[in-house]
Amino acid sequence: MGQPQLPVEVDDVTGWWRVDALPMILVPQHFFVNNHKAIERALGREAYQAALDTAGYKSAYYWCEKEAQYHGLDPVATFHHYLKRLSQRGWGMFSCEEIDPQRGYARIRLEHSAFVNQYGRDAGRTVDYMFDGWWRGAMEYVGRALGLDYQVASREVQCAAQGHDYCLFEVSPVQG
Repeated sequence: MGQPQLPVEVDDVTGWWRVDALPMILVPQHFFVNNHKAIERALGREAYQAALDTAGYKSAYYWCEKEAQYHGLDPVATFHHYLKRLSQRGWGMFSCEEIDPQRGYARIRLEHSAFVNQYGRDAGRTVDYMFDGWWRGAMEYVGRALGLDYQVASREVQCAAQGHDYCLFEVSPVQG
C-alpha cells in the first residue's frame, strides 16, 4: 500500500515475531484500544497516563539504543527511524515537522491515529497521550547519544479527536 514492507521474521519454535532487533506482538487495533479504554476507566486517565508515560519512556529509550546499534544510525536518524517504524506498525502516520537535538525540541505530526480511529473524531479531548512518554524517551536518547544532558516534556497540543485535521505533539526542554 505504498509503504516499504516491514521485515518480519517468525520464529518456528516460539512463534514470536521479530522486526529488526526486537520481538513483536501483533494485535488488532480495536483489541488494543478497547483494553486501553478499560484500563483508563479502571485507573482514571491521570493515573493511567502516568503509568504509560514511565513505561513508554523506558521502552522508547531502549528501542532507540537497540535500533541505533543494529542499523548503525546516528542519534537524529534514529529518531526519524523510530517515527518511520511506528508508522509502519499501525499507530498512524508520524512525521517530524521540526527537531532541534541540541536543545531537546521536536514537533511531531500524527495523521490517521489508531486512537482517533477508535475513539472517533468527536471525542472532544486528546486521546493520544500514550505517545508522550515515547517522545520523551526518544528525544532524551538523542540528547544523551550526542553527549547532552537535558530532560524534556511532551504533550499533545492538538488532536484529531477534537476535530483538528491531525494530531500534533511538542517535545520541549524542562526548565529547571
